[in-house]
Amino acid sequence: MEAQQRSKPRIAIIGAGIGGLAAAATLRQVGCDVRIYEQASRFARVGAGIQMAPNACKVLRRLGVEDRLKAVALVPESSLNRDFDTGAISNEYPIAGAVEERYGASFLCLHRGDLHAALESLVPHDIVELERHLVDVEQDGQGVALKFADGSTARADAVIGADGVHSQVRECLFGEEQPTFTGRIAYRATFPAHLLQGQPLERSRIKWWGPDRHIVMYYTTSAADEIYFTTSVPDDGKWATTESWSTKGDLGELRAAFASFHPQVRAVLDACPDVFKWALLARDPMPAWTRGRVTLLGDACHPMPPYMAQGASAALEDAAVLARCLEGVPAEGIPAALLCYEATRRPRTSQLQTAAKANNWMRHDTDPGWVYGYDAWSVPLAAAG
Repeated sequence: MEAQQRSKPRIAIIGAGIGGLAAAATLRQVGCDVRIYEQASRFARVGAGIQMAPNACKVLRRLGVEDRLKAVALVPESSLNRDFDTGAISNEYPIAGAVEERYGASFLCLHRGDLHAALESLVPHDIVELERHLVDVEQDGQGVALKFADGSTARADAVIGADGVHSQVRECLFGEEQPTFTGRIAYRATFPAHLLQGQPLERSRIKWWGPDRHIVMYYTTSAADEIYFTTSVPDDGKWATTESWSTKGDLGELRAAFASFHPQVRAVLDACPDVFKWALLARDPMPAWTRGRVTLLGDACHPMPPYMAQGASAALEDAAVLARCLEGVPAEGIPAALLCYEATRRPRTSQLQTAAKANNWMRHDTDPGWVYGYDAWSVPLAAAG
């Protein structure tokens, strides 16, 4: 029995965000022995909305949480793109019903906390270790050694760095990264819809396009009782912050930045009781994600601007492909399997990064098939290397 148990590859996942939890769930489905190390002391319901396009919902379906999320999320009527001042529609792409019929899965607008909780429910609590801040990884002929800030250590046959845009695993593999400031900042908030005091808001994912700035807004629940918005506005660089979702923003500055926008936009911003902001930094696609028995996943290897709402979706795709590459692979075959994962995923995520950077997604007539039609469970696996 002990030999049989030891034959399962031991996979250490660094980070218990959306990508890390999804990877744990998919890897457990294919028989891997998984342990997650998370530096936070607890899981918090981060106040942000998130969009799950059909390519992401296909992963959630196989994991068994799609129906749970559909019960609480908004299925938007459309992707509605409007000119900032007149409200004239530049493009409206039907979603409710039409997207599922065309691409075989739903499109959901929901609270990030609901998605995280659904993924957390798939992972036994006893395989998640909190307050474990990684400081180093070292490989040898037998596996990978992990060192944490509290002095503790662990070993695994492979390590998956799902530790986000400031990935310590990435720095251990490839050195410190120096992203560039885009000259833009983002504001975001969620708040109860009743604060709008009856102001109408379409049950769509709405993006208002200005000459040098935009704002996206939508309900995050099927009951349409919570509103989320996120923005991108130019900044002269005098203000800067890390890529943290917990830095408070100034509501007066936000409202002034959108004073020339349509009354519906101004009504949403006037109703907003609190807001966060962060700097938008740019990164180029990485030439490699993997070294030996260690690889990266999600924002750790392909962070992208939020302009296509595909960052979390891409991490879910990563998790599905990673599990397919590692299924049935013995410990000695892990390095080749991780290279197969990277070779399958990197062209796709590089294309997404480049397209997101352009910030013109769906503004005018768009065929989103190359994004929404992707199925991580059936896409051909590439040859390693």
